[in-house]
Amino acid sequence: MAARGAARLTIAAGSALPAESGAWAKSLAVIECVAQARGGATAAAVATASGMPASTVHRLLGQLVATAVLVREPGSRRYRPGQRLARLAWTILRHDHDDTRHAILARLVDAIGETCNFTMRDRDHVVYLDRVEAHWPLRLHLHAGSQVPLHCTASGKVFLAALTPQQRLRTLRSLPLGTGGPNAIASVAALERELQRTRRSGVGVDNQEFLAGLIAVAVPVKDRAGRTVAAIAVHAPAARFPLRRAQACVPRLREAAAAIGATLPGTDRR
Repeated sequence: MAARGAARLTIAAGSALPAESGAWAKSLAVIECVAQARGGATAAAVATASGMPASTVHRLLGQLVATAVLVREPGSRRYRPGQRLARLAWTILRHDHDDTRHAILARLVDAIGETCNFTMRDRDHVVYLDRVEAHWPLRLHLHAGSQVPLHCTASGKVFLAALTPQQRLRTLRSLPLGTGGPNAIASVAALERELQRTRRSGVGVDNQEFLAGLIAVAVPVKDRAGRTVAAIAVHAPAARFPLRRAQACVPRLREAAAAIGATLPGTDRR
């Protein structure tokens, strides 16, 4: 099992570790291996991919877990990015090419006429990396850095749908289902059925699940490997912008998502 997992892990091109590599370079190699492994990575897989001795990998993993850069999955030998690393990624995504992404969002808002958001997942929440407000007196004010729930938001459904079945079930069981707006989904089974629809369509829908009177539609922003790393969403009062109108905007949302995806670190910008 470890060998198959290890085969999928590689150190980025040009970053092979020479024998004299310092502690920081070795720690970074471990972080990189864990961050790119879907569903987490075992110590054995990291050792194989990095070429470091197993004892060194175990020591570095222990240090990175102690500092919240990585976490070990409960009841598992796998490691995944921790809260500190997630915060660092959020900061990089927020500020790298910030002007370019904001301009893409602004053009989207001009075309749709409603507020649009650029979001990513932060553990059990959705965090707003950027947003452009529509010019309406009635709108929801959420500044960049605000957090909203995963289970009852359009972007949250996009992120949940992208998880593996095991990750998704574990996450759904930890969420406060039923909280939010009048249409908030209250059971794991019902939300799983909704997420199946999200996976098939590639669109997350919030029909007054987060707040009464508010609707939203979201699409994924993907990296070069096809992984969902962020989302683009539009939301508006249902009385002014019915859900069917928001769903008709999906092609524009997808165009903006592709444009923003091209600005993300590690994607091909040619």
